Amino acid sequence: MTNIPETGRTPRVQTRLVVIQILVVSLLLTLGGRLWYLQIRNGKEYTDEARNNHIQQVVQPAVRGSILDARGVPLADNETRLVVSASRTELMKMKDRGKAVLTRLAGVLEMKPEDVINKIRLCDSQTPKPCWNGSPYQPIPVTDEATTQQALTIRESAEDFPGITAEPTAVRRYPALGGARTAQVLGYLSPVTDEEIAKAKDTDSPFLRSDQVGRSGIERTYDKELRGKAGVTRYEVDKLGRVMGQTKADPGVAGSTLVTSIDARVQAVAEYELAQAMKTVRGETDKITGRKYEADSGAVVVMETKTGRVVAMASQPDYDPNVWIGGISAKDYASLTSKGSNYPLLNRAIQGQAPAGSIFKVVSASAAVRAGYDFNDRYNCSASYSLGNRSFANFESQGHGPITLGEALKYSCNTVFYALGHKEWQKDGGITPNKDAHDWFYVTARDFGLGSETGVDLPNEVTGRIPDRQWKQKFWEANKDAWCKQGKKGGSYVEQIAYESCLEGNQLKAYDSINFAIGQGDVLVTPIQMATIYAAISNGGTLYDPHVGKAVISPDGKQVREIKPKAHGRLPVDARTIRDLDKGLRSVVEPGGTAAWRFGGWPQDKIPMRAKTGTAQVYGKQTTSWLATYTDDFTIVMTISQAGTGSGASGPAVRNIYDALYGLDDAGNQDLKRALLPRPQTALPKIDADGTIAAPAIKAYDPTSQLVAPDGKNGANGAGGPQHAGTPPNRRD
Repeated sequence: MTNIPETGRTPRVQTRLVVIQILVVSLLLTLGGRLWYLQIRNGKEYTDEARNNHIQQVVQPAVRGSILDARGVPLADNETRLVVSASRTELMKMKDRGKAVLTRLAGVLEMKPEDVINKIRLCDSQTPKPCWNGSPYQPIPVTDEATTQQALTIRESAEDFPGITAEPTAVRRYPALGGARTAQVLGYLSPVTDEEIAKAKDTDSPFLRSDQVGRSGIERTYDKELRGKAGVTRYEVDKLGRVMGQTKADPGVAGSTLVTSIDARVQAVAEYELAQAMKTVRGETDKITGRKYEADSGAVVVMETKTGRVVAMASQPDYDPNVWIGGISAKDYASLTSKGSNYPLLNRAIQGQAPAGSIFKVVSASAAVRAGYDFNDRYNCSASYSLGNRSFANFESQGHGPITLGEALKYSCNTVFYALGHKEWQKDGGITPNKDAHDWFYVTARDFGLGSETGVDLPNEVTGRIPDRQWKQKFWEANKDAWCKQGKKGGSYVEQIAYESCLEGNQLKAYDSINFAIGQGDVLVTPIQMATIYAAISNGGTLYDPHVGKAVISPDGKQVREIKPKAHGRLPVDARTIRDLDKGLRSVVEPGGTAAWRFGGWPQDKIPMRAKTGTAQVYGKQTTSWLATYTDDFTIVMTISQAGTGSGASGPAVRNIYDALYGLDDAGNQDLKRALLPRPQTALPKIDADGTIAAPAIKAYDPTSQLVAPDGKNGANGAGGPQHAGTPPNRRD
């Protein structure tokens, strides 16, 4: 056998071995380089990403802070309920998109399957209520009224209810103790949306998907303080979902408590008396038209005159804010937003606008003084005032001869203010104004704060309207094209008016200023604006920002941030004019005054009362009732739409509120033990370190005796309180 030596490898084989070695070395170097890049160069980045991909967080929603009245009575708090929720993301993974699970759930909860299914629909412009307007990635509550047995059934049969949870949860509650709903002031909550989460991501108050946020009222204004901070615990899990360890835990912080200046007892009185006044006037007939008064809406504001703090604020129609808890039903949503219900979500104390009528005359009297007229000179109160071929009548065409401006307030004489408004318009150049036109009536109205927000700490306040020359010009520019188009036909009365407006709609006419002087025409005001003005007359001239919030207290009660009264200006008149206005308004409730018949027996020597009545004409509607009043302590302004005269419709209700405040009977005798607020409240309720609040007991207002009802029910058989009718005068403004 021939032996072949080991060194006898062919060059071809050796070449192959070298190539293979080079390839192996190259692969090793590449792999090593890649490992170095991943583990050394970018190791921390990829480690963090890998960890985050396996981090799950558990959110424990913060308990929302309570809202208290000035004495510590809860207006909004929380209660523990069994809440059944559905995970929409889990249900959508199923073949039938969770229909079978939700149908079984409906059977347990004794609900209709379609109602349960509708609960987890996502809201959009085409989806009717009910639907879910929060994040689709958070559990969606199906009901917050589950029984213990229902919750146990769901939890014990978890395999039959995948994606469904039943847990005890703190749920918002509006207890309406003593009958004080305070609905529009409090507002309501709804789930946070994805858009809000993204928008608030980089702020100092970011949202979590589980958050409920305030949508109106003080729930919205003080949402950041009330919401607190949810607790978040983060767990590291493997790809099978098994917990490997806890990475981080951020403890939750309960929301702070908001103390308001609202007194629940006074709030209950104000709500009842406003509703009762509207009910009463609906049974009366307009003597001019023969129609029953509609009295379709109204508002009342009770304010501390020296601070601007709101003691009570009621608006009609109202609603139960508890309907929003756990998701609102289609029926309830329709009733809150439909024209037929007259939009009860509106807070008409800050959003209701109407001509002011004669309660505006304090502004006009002040404007006359600024224009150089003496308050105590004599001005002719004739039965009517003529302008060309038009005649502007006094109320019920009654004249009083030469009177002072104070007496013009007492008798609510229109013609005195017609003449003053007309003269000032002429002095300013009329249709073609002088370059140095003072426009005292319009300027004074704005200096009184009209046409602007008052600064109340409630959202969506409206400004009203002062139709001065600037407003007329802007309004004309916005509407002239439509007026010109409509006016081309020129046949009907409406078309003729449109044509006239097309040509001259930017001109401030004489009749504009005449109407403006008595708060009519295009002027619009809100109850909160007029309350701020009359409170300023009472306190010597300071225009305070109306405020509902009084203090924010930390959950343990240790930190208190008081919300102090803040002013936004002063009345544009001197102290003498304010005293003259005060004297004139005092005479309104004295013999011969337009409100005297509603304040018979009032202890004027002990508790001086001032008032101004108003009956505002509104195009196409019945007259609006206004009554503005104040004492040294409180200001009350009430308005009722389509209700007739100021003293006739609003007078009894306002008187009853004052009687409850001061503990007065029909004869004016005072019992301080029955008085709700003989003086404005200054102390704050006490909150213990464990969050316990020592709330005083409260029972419902009993209008028949002006005492609290022992059964806690609001009112007695719907009967109203003392009417203080007296003998109505020949004229009632």
